[in-house]
Amino acid sequence: MHLDSLYQEIILDHYRHPHNKGLREPYDAEVHHVNPTCGDEVTLRVRLDGDKVVDVSYDSLGCSISQASASVMTDLVVGKDVEEANEVHQAFLELMQSRGAGEPDEEVLEDAVAFAGVSRYPARIKCALLGWMAWKDAVARTMDNVSEATS
Repeated sequence: MHLDSLYQEIILDHYRHPHNKGLREPYDAEVHHVNPTCGDEVTLRVRLDGDKVVDVSYDSLGCSISQASASVMTDLVVGKDVEEANEVHQAFLELMQSRGAGEPDEEVLEDAVAFAGVSRYPARIKCALLGWMAWKDAVARTMDNVSEATS
């Protein structure tokens, strides 16, 4: 099977059978992000226990790329420390900015390597990053709330 076909199958599988979709409680922060280019939307909730990501849930509307990417992202960050999850986020961001020339680290990105081809299409990069940017925003808000509560 050709690698691009395999990657398409991974994306379609996450789109058809999304992981962690459906907003759950309890949560520490909720954010809503919209891709103004195409209208895709995601509402995302994050729950931390100290520095550990214990839950990420979301509800989304949009294309298969944005929805599959949110599904993959939740698999990659839940259970990790925030710092480690941020490293995964950074690796995905670098892949999306590579314009198809990146060599993704499958050990770090796992199913997210399937989005390597998306990086060749600038109009689709925002779709792939929508859930990731919402996650980063929600974690930042959670960390800000913790800092304010302890000061």
